[in-house]
Amino acid sequence: MTRVSAAPDGTPTPEMAEYYAAFAQGGFGLVITEGTYTDTAYSQGYLKQPGLVSERHVAAWREVTGKVRDAGARIVAQLMHAGALSQGNPYREETAGPSAVTPLGEKMPEYGGHGPWPTPREMSEADIKEAVDGFAAAAANAREAGFDGVEIHAANGYLLDQFLTDYTNRRTDSYGGSAADRVRLTAEVVAAVRAEVGPDWCVGVRLSQTKVNDFRYRWPGGARDAETIFAALADAGATYLHIASEGRDWIETARLDGGVTITGLARRVSGLPVIANGGMHRPRQAAQVLDDGHADFLSVGRGALANPDLPRRLAEGRELEEFDHTMLQPMATLDNARRWRLAARAGV
Repeated sequence: MTRVSAAPDGTPTPEMAEYYAAFAQGGFGLVITEGTYTDTAYSQGYLKQPGLVSERHVAAWREVTGKVRDAGARIVAQLMHAGALSQGNPYREETAGPSAVTPLGEKMPEYGGHGPWPTPREMSEADIKEAVDGFAAAAANAREAGFDGVEIHAANGYLLDQFLTDYTNRRTDSYGGSAADRVRLTAEVVAAVRAEVGPDWCVGVRLSQTKVNDFRYRWPGGARDAETIFAALADAGATYLHIASEGRDWIETARLDGGVTITGLARRVSGLPVIANGGMHRPRQAAQVLDDGHADFLSVGRGALANPDLPRRLAEGRELEEFDHTMLQPMATLDNARRWRLAARAGV
């Protein structure tokens, strides 16, 4: 969950290293980073978003990964290309996406944006190749920085999800049209990353139907589209699938036609481990998802922001702190979250 707390050039800070280490110290077994930009063309989504592009980035991330692993956890870098949902790219003023379609909604103030999204220019084949190469290069940098793997961010309305989404992808070439064509770019990214890092390194993929700017969207072909997408990514070389809910509870977004859950379908079709996301800090729902075979692992976002020690709290039978959106206001920085926690402890 992007915290817009890196240095202006995208270099992670010592405060970020302490932030990530706190989750490991709190009992989480795997830490997945915030979305990290992959190239200096169109990928950066926010000012002070971290990158995995330069030698400075790699050196600083090495400090982060070292602290997390010293605390007993593994860490995966989430690789993200913002595409049309870029609201702070110092490299380019314009944005780019699958088609020249203005995104729904408005920019996010928590990440320094305001006003409507600009209309992106349609990406050329050269732009697409540049994006694929950026993911592969960033994965190589992640391995050099000491990460245990990468997670390709194809969810929540960002570039790869824009290609997956029918109303933002109106292309008539091999990257648009059917679900098999709309997932083509994500599969090419997975294959390129896999070729770069070899057969044994972890390459996950994060997917969602809902988005930061559209909580209602569902894949138009329902289970048929889901089967096509999951199979394509497994064939391309993914290690796991991470099915996210973008601010919604899992139960709100997981059900497909016929009662099957999207995470359960992902397990069956792909044969890969599946991570379920969305309200998993609630023990009863978490137990249902695992006990009923809907997923293999659970990820926690907002619940973890409020409770970096969530696993230890649950193991010890302690109450969880409720997530309060004001900890991300006026911006989602580590400094604002720190002030929120101090005020909460003081009873302000």
